[in-house]
Amino acid sequence: MTERLAAGSPAPDFALPDADEKIVTLADFAGSKVILYFYPAAMTPGCTIQAVDFTASLDELAAAGYRVIGISPDSPAKLARFREKESLDVILLGDPERTVLEAYAAYGTKMLYGKEIQGVIRSTFVIDVDADGKGTIELAQYNVKATGHVARLRRELGV
Repeated sequence: MTERLAAGSPAPDFALPDADEKIVTLADFAGSKVILYFYPAAMTPGCTIQAVDFTASLDELAAAGYRVIGISPDSPAKLARFREKESLDVILLGDPERTVLEAYAAYGTKMLYGKEIQGVIRSTFVIDVDADGKGTIELAQYNVKATGHVARLRRELGV
């Protein structure tokens, strides 16, 4: 497993397909702040709560200069169904090869119902992307809980 990222770490770049199969990169957000969150699977209860909460907060986050991107190991087709079913406005990217999940140390050993398993570690990063498209981690949170996470993050960011 990759070493966990912390504030001040360079943000690993990525190039992943969105729900419409368009490739999205970190550099696409040059000059912005990005909230990048990793979640286990589209259309599951916790992941739905988190995506719906981010969508509900999108206007306030955007007004404060933040863009929101969710990454899971799902296919673009499943992400499109998830977006439509839940009326999501956040950018959803698919990482079926788990390369970006692993680069952010958001995939590895975790506890689930008292058992140790390999899987997506629900994680959130706030990234400052400079004018050249290079990102720096401002905040790294691992093992976050889906319920209430967006509200806590907004408080921490003063949004």
